[in-house]
Amino acid sequence: AQLVESGGGLVQAGGSLRLSCAASGRTFSNYSMGWFRQSPGKEREFVAAINWNGARISYADSVKGQFTISRDNAKNTGNLEMNNLKPEDTAVYYCVLGGTFWRRAPGDWGSWGQGTQVTVSS
Repeated sequence: AQLVESGGGLVQAGGSLRLSCAASGRTFSNYSMGWFRQSPGKEREFVAAINWNGARISYADSVKGQFTISRDNAKNTGNLEMNNLKPEDTAVYYCVLGGTFWRRAPGDWGSWGQGTQVTVSS
């Protein structure tokens, strides 16, 4: 599958961003999708995931109540709404497809986008 993220950018602390992921090449609606992020000098970490029909969702504790994941199978897109952003949310955010929504290891997810940079200034 090909995954293309968009929506990253520079935002002040307390602001919001909405990331989008456009998928092609696989039947998007058959698979769970999710988001990971990686900050400089840190390992890639799980952010959120959603199962194929949107009925089941998993969040990292660090973003619970702050981020909202969603998907639109008719448009082959997934979204990550990020609110009340903090400098520690600064990272490259990656869209993933093909894993199981509750699995949090990068190796559990087969398809990755190229990433989109999110920078939160204090």
